Amino acid sequence: MMAEAACRKKEEEFAKQFKEAIQTLSSALNTGYSVENAFRETRKELQLIYPEEARISRELQMIVRQLRMQVPVEQALEEFADRAALEDLRSFAAVFASARKSGGDLIAIIRDTSAQIGDKIDVRREIDTILAAKQYEFKVMAAVPYGIIGYMTAAFPEFMGGLYGNLAGTGVMTICLAVYMSAYYLGLRIIRIDV
Repeated sequence: MMAEAACRKKEEEFAKQFKEAIQTLSSALNTGYSVENAFRETRKELQLIYPEEARISRELQMIVRQLRMQVPVEQALEEFADRAALEDLRSFAAVFASARKSGGDLIAIIRDTSAQIGDKIDVRREIDTILAAKQYEFKVMAAVPYGIIGYMTAAFPEFMGGLYGNLAGTGVMTICLAVYMSAYYLGLRIIRIDV
């Protein structure tokens, strides 16, 4: 579970880095750079934000090397998408390749893709925040029955003796425990929803 959460956090961080890379690429294209030079400029700009060992820095460095070796941008992006295994990146590479072949407006396409990825990241962040709040509520609600039983045992021992001291009380409390355990496991399954 911990490794899965760490892996997901890395993916989210890379998605954020990719979004910034696309926005920087869009800005470079807007200022008049060719596509190849826009990638070089994007790499330079992102080096100011991210260290050399950051994943996006390494990937952009690889793309720039491929461009120096006369590899087409579409192929470099496709290989980048295969390495990264990020759905947004695959979509971007496919749209970029088709726009480049058909002569579409690359600047508008990159700008729209950047906006869509940004919206997607924002929605995912909102959902994660809501889920974190619900997980905390679940933990509190799971502890409440123990607190109530502890309080009742300390404050009203004769009442609790009636619940646990005879066969009928023990049966009722066993049924309550079974309902509680069922609700607890159902709650665990609900809060483990993957978005």
